[in-house]
Amino acid sequence: MKLIFALLSCAAGLAAQPQVIYSKLFVGSVPEWVQITLAKDGQAVYIDQKDDPQPLAFTLPPEQAQIIFALAEKLNFFNRPLESGLPVAKMGEKCFRWVDGVKTFETKFNYTQDLDAQALHDWFERMAETESHRINLERSARFDKLGVNKALLLLQSSWERKRIVAPEQFYKTLERIVKNESYLNIARDRAAFLVNAFRAETTPKP
Repeated sequence: MKLIFALLSCAAGLAAQPQVIYSKLFVGSVPEWVQITLAKDGQAVYIDQKDDPQPLAFTLPPEQAQIIFALAEKLNFFNRPLESGLPVAKMGEKCFRWVDGVKTFETKFNYTQDLDAQALHDWFERMAETESHRINLERSARFDKLGVNKALLLLQSSWERKRIVAPEQFYKTLERIVKNESYLNIARDRAAFLVNAFRAETTPKP
């Protein structure tokens, strides 16, 4: 009940603010479709099904949300085409959508040469990659304890490549792994390392 209330509150908060919405449809990939809705204050919701029963909520730091909204402004709030038109391979249909009250603009593309659009696309792909790791880790922690270390290795690899955003959303699961002796020691040690690494990165410097 608390989770449902929190998600409803998050949805209400998102609707009251300007939003940048990213979606991607790539047939044959897993998942085939994702959508991320980001509000100006950094509140975000990730789904990978049209009627997703378990949307994932997270919050970007204000400075990162500001970067994303500044990129949207540079792109005229998606009120112009971004598709390059070049004969490149199909890399999935991407869509940027701007919603601010009754004002809505969107643009779709397979590949773009616009550097601001590429930067914005990379931000949302990092969010999608992060939530994929979150789903994988939480599922392993619940149903596949022997697979937890592999899930942690994949998470650590993405972290080292600067592909993880809002790492605070992993704390609860990581700390549960650290404290639970039913997990392999190597997994518990790796989870402890990641908690410390995430906190060192996100703690404001004096």
